[in-house]
Amino acid sequence: MSHQYRVKTQDQIHFITFTIVDWVDIFIRPVYKKIIIDSLRYAQNHKGLDLYAWCLMTNHLHLLVSARERFLLSDFVRDFKKFTNKEIIKVIETEHESRRDWMLYRFSYHAKFNNRIKDYKVWKDGYHAIECYNHSILAQKLDYIHNKLKL
Repeated sequence: MSHQYRVKTQDQIHFITFTIVDWVDIFIRPVYKKIIIDSLRYAQNHKGLDLYAWCLMTNHLHLLVSARERFLLSDFVRDFKKFTNKEIIKVIETEHESRRDWMLYRFSYHAKFNNRIKDYKVWKDGYHAIECYNHSILAQKLDYIHNKLKL
């Protein structure tokens, strides 16, 4: 993934998109949605995340976020993806999931291409971050998230 879409200015508001590998529709089930929501709440309360808007689609997540002083937005991204990856896999392995074998196969297949990942890779490498450096861009991204919610 291009480095042009990384967090460069840690104290600015960013529109960030995280995508599931192979566009697997994982967030059609409430149990996986809850992992994301709980993780975002935790980051707000303990990791200095300011969350302005968000939209969870079936296979990707849009956020409009910034980090409070003394926190790094890039640290949130790293920790969020790592934690939610582990939690999603844990639920797939322990709960009733009709697509368990297929999902675990897809996620293990993608892990093989990254030496840092041991067993399963849920999220695509990197993330798409766009700095909202002026009011016009911020309004555009907020409108985009709100329009996604109407789908």
